[in-house]
Amino acid sequence: MRAVHRSVARLATVAALLAATVVVACSSPQSPSVTATPSGRARASSAPTLDPAERAGAVVAQMTDADLVGQVLMPSIRLEDPARGSASLVREFRLGGVILMGNAEDMPSGGTAAQVRALTDELQSAARTLPAKVPLLVATDQEYGWVTRIKSGMVQLPSAMAFGAAGRPDLTEAAWRGAGAEMAAVGVNVDFAPDADVIVTPGNLVIGSRSYGSDPAAVAIQVAAAVRGLQSAGVAATVKHFPGHGRTTVNSHTALPVLGQSRKRLGSTDLPPFRAGIDADSWLVMSGHLDVRAIDPGMPASFSHKVLVDLLRREIGFRGVVVTDALNMAPARRWPAGEAAVRAMLAGNDLLLMPPDLRAARQGLLDALKNGQLPRSRLLEAATRVLTLRFRVVPFAQPDLSTVELAVNRESAKAVAMAAITVLRGPCTEPVVRGSVRVSASSGRDQQRQWLVQALRANGITVVSSGGQLVHLIGYGDGTAELVGGAAVTVGMDTPYVLRSATSAVRIATYSSTQVAMEALAAVLAGKATAVGRSPVAVPGLPRSACAG
Repeated sequence: MRAVHRSVARLATVAALLAATVVVACSSPQSPSVTATPSGRARASSAPTLDPAERAGAVVAQMTDADLVGQVLMPSIRLEDPARGSASLVREFRLGGVILMGNAEDMPSGGTAAQVRALTDELQSAARTLPAKVPLLVATDQEYGWVTRIKSGMVQLPSAMAFGAAGRPDLTEAAWRGAGAEMAAVGVNVDFAPDADVIVTPGNLVIGSRSYGSDPAAVAIQVAAAVRGLQSAGVAATVKHFPGHGRTTVNSHTALPVLGQSRKRLGSTDLPPFRAGIDADSWLVMSGHLDVRAIDPGMPASFSHKVLVDLLRREIGFRGVVVTDALNMAPARRWPAGEAAVRAMLAGNDLLLMPPDLRAARQGLLDALKNGQLPRSRLLEAATRVLTLRFRVVPFAQPDLSTVELAVNRESAKAVAMAAITVLRGPCTEPVVRGSVRVSASSGRDQQRQWLVQALRANGITVVSSGGQLVHLIGYGDGTAELVGGAAVTVGMDTPYVLRSATSAVRIATYSSTQVAMEALAAVLAGKATAVGRSPVAVPGLPRSACAG
């Protein structure tokens, strides 16, 4: 960022301005100048406005080594952990950010939006005691679909693949704007989404329905729309997993996936969605634990200067924050926590996500700074980028909790779910089922079965416990063993690949197992709506749609 390269005199001037006011300001079309509220968000102020990078550079110039190192560390906090203990972690390590993990529904009292908000308010109170006095980055993995950290008390969007099947970027942007507003209301200001991976390898369940599809151009359009929607609500978007996790079936949590495509193929197939997200001004990019043989063989991209600096920064032109994928994953644990932290910084990451040993990671960075292994300029650069991001999210006023689960947001989610429903085999202009219906589901999917039963009855369909036409639901990760012979309708609620092996006369993909997806499915089964979705991935032996071309 340019603040890193400004003169000492310029930094001193801006620092003096900072010392003269408690205003947390940055230039924004939404709010030219703002003052922090108790929740860490903002209200209007008449104080002068400074560029976020200038403010960040000025704050960084006054920081101790411990404060600088704290900016680049982002440990995890479980949503069910006591708030005061989590706040103590922020103060002790002088953190610039945290990531919320776990599912809110796992919390002892049910995991309401109010509980998440109470936790984030406590974290922000701790952040205000630190010298920077800037709201903390509070991140989570709210991709929707099967990677969703906060499941209770918030509208649930369909999976990315459902958005791809709908093919409506206008609906994508609106849905993500509503989701961003709900995240902001509970205190989340960074979302590690959208997933920019292009599914190239059929059956890739590592990414699966987290991807918008297999067409780079179509995925690029969806990624850009999601970025615009999120960031218009004041939640920083993150395109991931750079430079693309869609070609491998190896899970990077447990091993290092190898990407063997040519550099040309990487550029034409994997990179377009990342370029689109960056062109849409995504504030973060997440580096993937991926062995990109065409660029830096044997080295995870998350630790590769050639990938993160030469490609991402210099060639593509990204200027925001680069965050590692979790450092507690197997490819990153080939080195001790302290060494991994230093290597990740030297490679070009600005924010180190979930180091397996936070204390060791901090000490490793401090020692490397002291002995010269980690140039101070690299740490200043990273800390300035992180603080710039912190200032960028300040002007967006935090919505009240009463804005969570608004009907308009649920309707946005339902519009996508409806547009995504795809008939890969079966009728298009008449009810799919007639007479009585029986609903079954693969193991662990009883909630979806209940939702569908309720929705079918609401559409005038008689649902019975025995006999009738059988509608069978298959969920995430379920294979052919979960297929049921004799089912009149088989429904894939995740990637549609399993439908290839079904024997049902009617095969339908919803790509998601949310309540609104089941409601949309019921409308199609009852003939009250037409399935207009088109599979964003190829299923051998089946068309992309039997109804939409």
